[in-house]
Amino acid sequence: VHLVESGGGLVQAGDSLRLSCAASGATFSITSMQWHRQTPDKRRELVASITNGGVTDYANSVKGRFTISRDAAVDTSYLQMDNLKSEDTTIYYCVAQTFRGGYSVDWWGQGIQVTVSS
Repeated sequence: VHLVESGGGLVQAGDSLRLSCAASGATFSITSMQWHRQTPDKRRELVASITNGGVTDYANSVKGRFTISRDAAVDTSYLQMDNLKSEDTTIYYCVAQTFRGGYSVDWWGQGIQVTVSS
């Protein structure tokens, strides 16, 4: 599975951005889509996830501000980010969890920068 993120950029605090993640390849094996972001100490934290059944989950820090969605028809996942804060500034990664041949594999996009100026 190949993932390509788009939609990042520089915005002001309080603004909105929508990230997109286009998947290609063995998309039939995708069981859920996620968005992660890099922490100041270079770890990656889960921001939001959505299962094939549409069940969503969010990190406490983004609940009520971010919304994850998925359009299976075009194999694309979205992260709508509203009321952005300076602490949301970092690199965001799209992740596809797949299950195929009895194995679960996570596929990562290359990452996209989001910068929020205060």
